[in-house]
Amino acid sequence: MFYGAALVVASSEGSNLNSRSISDLETRDSTRPIAGFIMKVWPAVIGAALYGISGLLHWIHFFRVDFVRTTVADFEPKVMTIGLALRIGVSHSPYSLTLYIVEDLLVLLSPCAFLATDYLLLSRLANSLGRDIADDCLLIPSRRITKIFVWSDVITFWVQASGGGMSTSESLSSAGTTVAMVGLVLQLVSFALFTCLLISFGFRVRTKYPDAWDVQSSVLSDAGPFKTSTTTNWKILYYTMCLTCTGILTRSAFRIAEFAGGYNGYLAIHEGYFFLLDTLPLWIAMTLYCFIWPSRFINQDEKNIEVRGSPFSLVEANRNNDSYTS
Repeated sequence: MFYGAALVVASSEGSNLNSRSISDLETRDSTRPIAGFIMKVWPAVIGAALYGISGLLHWIHFFRVDFVRTTVADFEPKVMTIGLALRIGVSHSPYSLTLYIVEDLLVLLSPCAFLATDYLLLSRLANSLGRDIADDCLLIPSRRITKIFVWSDVITFWVQASGGGMSTSESLSSAGTTVAMVGLVLQLVSFALFTCLLISFGFRVRTKYPDAWDVQSSVLSDAGPFKTSTTTNWKILYYTMCLTCTGILTRSAFRIAEFAGGYNGYLAIHEGYFFLLDTLPLWIAMTLYCFIWPSRFINQDEKNIEVRGSPFSLVEANRNNDSYTS
């Protein structure tokens, strides 16, 4: 948190030179950076390093725990690491349009893959408790959750990508910003609905199936970046998902406010807010899964599943959840 807060203060220095309106882009000379300001190197280095470390931990879990099956969340830290690393290049070449476009799109679009992970996890987590619990406590059938929200992500992804690309053009800058903001608003609404679905699932399990809810174990004993053993306390993963949703919603709200302020808006030209309200929440959300690796809390044997609900095979549940790809 200190990292992001420090950037808020540091970014205010030297940003007053970016007070011109968007119309200045049409007559922009060689003295105006493409981004509207000179990006700082040291926060990008720290951010890229942190995302790189978290991405490495994801790969360690992948090979030690989920060698056969992985999730799309593994791509988010790598894409974000590359995007933050490119900010270093943009700081040294602030007039390179191509470099800025690639950096901006990678940073803007990287969370889209991460969202799909939570969609898939909710379906699998619900089914691991038993078919009867999943059917009774999910407001949407588990086999449809991933399909519905992933398609929503695909649509908002292309809307944001289109807007981000348009915003780098002088003639389409205003329209591109509007299109990108529409995509961000749609993404926020979609993920807010999913968050409500996730919260309602936990509330209904607690109310209707107290035996399934009443599982006890210590977070300190079950969580860890290098642990591979499975655990029966599925609530640890559930609460972790709730925390990741908070981070994603924070980032989405910030992006909307940033785009609403325009090219020369206060949030757009003060780099510290980007790291505090975008990079940091996403990093926390992603890094939580380094300590709470999902499959350790979902892959319960058939005996545990029978105790919690109906004797529904997790293998069959995963096959049903993945049927949208066929």
